[in-house]
Amino acid sequence: MGTEIGTHGAAREDFTRFGQRLAEETRYARTAYANGRFADAQRVAGFELEAWLIDAGCLPAARNVAFLARLNSPLVVPELSRFNVELNATPQLLQGSALARLECELTATWQQCQQVAAEEQGSLIAIGILPTLRETDLSLASMSPSRRYATLNEQILRLRGGRPLTLTIEGTDRLATTHSDVMLEAATTSFQVHLQTPARDVARTYNASLVLAAPLVALTANSPFLFGRTLWHETRIPLFEQAVDCCDPGHPEHLRVTFGSGYLGADPTELFTENLSSYAVLLPFEVPGAIESCAHLRLHNGTIWRWNRLLVGFDDNDRPHLRVEHRVMPAGPSIVDMIANAAFYYGAVHSLAGRAVAPERELPFTVARANFYRAARCGLAAELTWFGGRRITAGELLAGELLPLARQGLAELALASEDRHRYLGVIDGRLRSGRNGAAWQLAHYAKHRNFVRLTADYLTHQRRLVPVHEWPI
Repeated sequence: MGTEIGTHGAAREDFTRFGQRLAEETRYARTAYANGRFADAQRVAGFELEAWLIDAGCLPAARNVAFLARLNSPLVVPELSRFNVELNATPQLLQGSALARLECELTATWQQCQQVAAEEQGSLIAIGILPTLRETDLSLASMSPSRRYATLNEQILRLRGGRPLTLTIEGTDRLATTHSDVMLEAATTSFQVHLQTPARDVARTYNASLVLAAPLVALTANSPFLFGRTLWHETRIPLFEQAVDCCDPGHPEHLRVTFGSGYLGADPTELFTENLSSYAVLLPFEVPGAIESCAHLRLHNGTIWRWNRLLVGFDDNDRPHLRVEHRVMPAGPSIVDMIANAAFYYGAVHSLAGRAVAPERELPFTVARANFYRAARCGLAAELTWFGGRRITAGELLAGELLPLARQGLAELALASEDRHRYLGVIDGRLRSGRNGAAWQLAHYAKHRNFVRLTADYLTHQRRLVPVHEWPI
């Protein structure tokens, strides 16, 4: 959602022109894939990290305009709300010391951000949902000054016929509320991991990512609270799905934020055909350029937030490539935790996608989807259904089967042995202790019953750059 759009409003003819161009680019993408025009070379890793600006009282600080101007970094850009920003990584070939380079760059960017935030009497914090967030913080007054975001809000409300957005989450507590705009989305921040693969491997990688979504969200859960209520271990999942809901009630599989409608077949670009046929255009703005740029396809795709999303990009020679954006993981708790999460994903998805029997043949899509929501609700204790119909907790599955697969995958990718040991050691420590970010937050609140103290202590530990399983309560 980072590219700005034009400043004019949306008229009926804008939708017509955009739809025509979108259809042309969708046909082009299908033909280009069939004719082998997508890059079939190396694997490339990257990520996006969404974070919060907070003030000295640990409340959201709607200051990203001044913050970004002072920071002046191409790696850090605005997000939907004025109290969120997005940190980006320089893509790395997934080999050798790629993981350490990603961590080194993120640490440097993070420390630069903290220095600039401190100059404005604030801090930056990476956490799925800020425990001190109040519903009143989520107003249009806090929206970043971008025509893109304003249009997104206008079009979602138009598709809803002006009806307010409703939010209902049943967890340990119950939350039911309504909101008159899309700003509920700003309550969710994530660590979105990207994996570019050879075109021939994209469908298998995408399907393996769907299979892994449940154990990954259990492993990384870090969002147990919203508006003072204890809800799911990863409350970000149901919150985001309901925050921009504008689908036909008769077709819940076409939610704008969704696990998806099924596994991919041999041609991954069929997802773009689904986008064209099943999702209304939200940002109908023409983008200059040739059909081959797929600019309208990419813009439309950016308004459909599948938990695993297929992206089109271009290399230095303007050759198109495909990559999977794995969106299930929340922001935080620490930098090393997040790079460890990425390492686990890269290794495990490589191993699963390369199995002689495709994992999507062993786990029906409906089961993978049900696993995902159970894991988001219950975290590491969630009972999942795995290959062969076995019932197993997420923690047991991760420790006993998926962690060894991740080790195998990282070795096959020729990642540096010291990095494999370090990052998967963090995952092992988390699983042995049973303490991910959500577990730490829940234990802290059970002991101290204070969200401001929880946030302040969390920030202190995050700044120490140590993994969450080593944080005291």
